[in-house]
Amino acid sequence: MYLKKFREQKITKTIGFKLTLWSASVSMLISLLLFSVAYLQVSKEIEAENRYMVKDELSEYITAYQFEGWKGLADKIKLEQTKGTQSSYFVRIVNSETQAVLLNIPNAYKGVDIKKLEQPKDPQANAGWLSIHMPDDETDMIEVAWHRLPNGILLEVGRNSELGEKLLEQARVIFIGIIAATILLGFMGGGFLAYRALRPIKDLIATVTTIKNGKMDARVPTSATGDELDHLTTLFNDMLNEMGLLVNGLRETLDNVAHDLRTPITRIKIITERALSSETDCEKLKEVIIDCAEEADRISLLLTTLMDIAEVETGAMVLRFEQVDIGKLLRNTAEFYQYVAEDKGVTFSLKGPDHLLARVDETRFRQVVANLFDNAVKYTEGGGCIHVTLSQEADGIAISVRDTGVGIPLADIPKIFDRLYRSDKSRHKKGLGLGLSLAKAIINAHHGRIEVESQLGEGSNFTLFILAEPEMPFNGAKALRMT
Repeated sequence: MYLKKFREQKITKTIGFKLTLWSASVSMLISLLLFSVAYLQVSKEIEAENRYMVKDELSEYITAYQFEGWKGLADKIKLEQTKGTQSSYFVRIVNSETQAVLLNIPNAYKGVDIKKLEQPKDPQANAGWLSIHMPDDETDMIEVAWHRLPNGILLEVGRNSELGEKLLEQARVIFIGIIAATILLGFMGGGFLAYRALRPIKDLIATVTTIKNGKMDARVPTSATGDELDHLTTLFNDMLNEMGLLVNGLRETLDNVAHDLRTPITRIKIITERALSSETDCEKLKEVIIDCAEEADRISLLLTTLMDIAEVETGAMVLRFEQVDIGKLLRNTAEFYQYVAEDKGVTFSLKGPDHLLARVDETRFRQVVANLFDNAVKYTEGGGCIHVTLSQEADGIAISVRDTGVGIPLADIPKIFDRLYRSDKSRHKKGLGLGLSLAKAIINAHHGRIEVESQLGEGSNFTLFILAEPEMPFNGAKALRMT
């Protein structure tokens, strides 16, 4: 549905179209800017070159006048007129009474309004510039340079900018072609880049749509380009893999919960049905109520432990970190299990420094230690032994709980920390299969780790490693620092 909606949306609203349009617009603006700068520069150069030629021609007339006077000016004009083509320069010589005594107007300048040259000139200036429009083209100008000679004679020489205008017109034509090509290439290049850049996004949308339709194993194809989008694709696939593991784990947990809850609920049902179907006295009814209460406690403990594990793993549980004497905590916890072990005929020993401090949540850490002690006593038969060792490590503290019990099958070792997992050899023992799961979650929240070594029939060795000064709790769990 989402993919279909995505395909049917207006193309003008797509990111690809917007990127293409932006690319073409930027290309066009850059071309406009570059051409404007180039056009102005060329225009200035043409104007400067035209004025240079006019000024150079004016200098020749001045030189002719200085050497031969009026005759030199007349000869110069005649010389220009006898060249292969008529002179391209407009020449006018005005006496002190503002009367034109010599005048040369080439055919190309016919119809020029000479009266515009009668503009008042600064009497203090000896030279200057004037501009006259051509009669048939207002954009074509005649640049006229004037110079004041001795005796009040005014010499005017001019030349039109027709050649320069032609060059500028050619430049404009070339520019229009360049702009058109730039826009076309901008659209083509922008469209190609947008397609390449947004292809992972489209793959992502397609994958999400596939997953939404129920195919949970769908993944986004990677391009191995190493760019940001490829990195995003890899992270998204990793997230999907993690989600898949969590979903599978949730399914297994729900199956195990349903299996473990079925037994106490069935027992409660059987006990109550028997009590209701037979005549029983008060004492037997009390026994029935006690049995139901025990099964209810078992269900409550199961659910409470599952909630504790979830709180630790999601960071919802508040951990109160404080300096704790780990040696004292082990001794206090071991006192109870030593009595239980002695009643069972199991030797229980504890070795380690008297004072070894670490910053932990005392209540939760005691819960972990108690679970390991309980398992060691539970799975060690009479005549066996349990050795608890506390030691200082380079960056923290290690606690080893070694027993000579039944051991754990090699295939079961990776699974013992899973929720509600119980091996075949442990199903006849009381328990929920959640103790080690909760223990590992709490140790992870302390930035520590728990390791196990075991051999079937020879016992197991569980080792806790914790930092003397833990960092912020694992998985964002909340922490309160206490002194």
